[in-house]
Amino acid sequence: MRKNLKGISLLLLLSGFVWTIQNPDQESIKEAITADKDGKHIVAIGDSLTRGYGDSNGKGYPGYLVEHLQQKSKDKITLQNLGVSRSRTDQWLDLIKQEKVQRQVEQADVILMTIGANDLFQEGKTINNFNTQTVDELRKQYLVNLQEILTELRTLNAQAPIFFIGLYNPLIDTNNADLITRVVRQWNYETTLLIDKYHKTVFVPVFDLFQSNVNDYLYKDKFHPNTKGYKLIAKRITPLVEKGA
Repeated sequence: MRKNLKGISLLLLLSGFVWTIQNPDQESIKEAITADKDGKHIVAIGDSLTRGYGDSNGKGYPGYLVEHLQQKSKDKITLQNLGVSRSRTDQWLDLIKQEKVQRQVEQADVILMTIGANDLFQEGKTINNFNTQTVDELRKQYLVNLQEILTELRTLNAQAPIFFIGLYNPLIDTNNADLITRVVRQWNYETTLLIDKYHKTVFVPVFDLFQSNVNDYLYKDKFHPNTKGYKLIAKRITPLVEKGA
């Protein structure tokens, strides 16, 4: 019976991926506003987690973070959310070279970042045919791309702290749950080693936040966070940004 339930869960999960692929978000990086010179300028880049996909209020973790910060600060805080749903590191290699993105990064007092989930899960293809050799190749290329992105960010802005939010495992109801957990942990570990090479760049772990009762914090697609999940991430990162900014 348990095996059948897992099979049903996997089918529903993959159906969610298909729905996402067939009904893509239409947002793109729009012309960014100019930061308030008298306040703090936070720039968020990355994928759908940065964009806030699945949050009923449309704020995502960056929006809730700003709310927390604004409660304790008299300075005006400007948030520029440049997240692009379903984006991977290879796509951000191009996006980071756009003039409007570079201008915002140069002005940033704080940089937030989520990227890598789409590199790993490949819109559901990795889950449907989980192969450790393929995953190893994906991780190696991801790290190469991420290094180039981080180098570009530091070239544009050497002083703003960068907070990189790690991956969690949303797939606890699949037959490969334990294997995927090990893969995500390894992915996070190697990301941490890379990030440690960069000045004022901090890896923010969130795996533990979702490990227990993960379904309570997931959107209906069983992959992205819901409002509670995004608030958890914001709560985790808030004291780090307060200290680092």
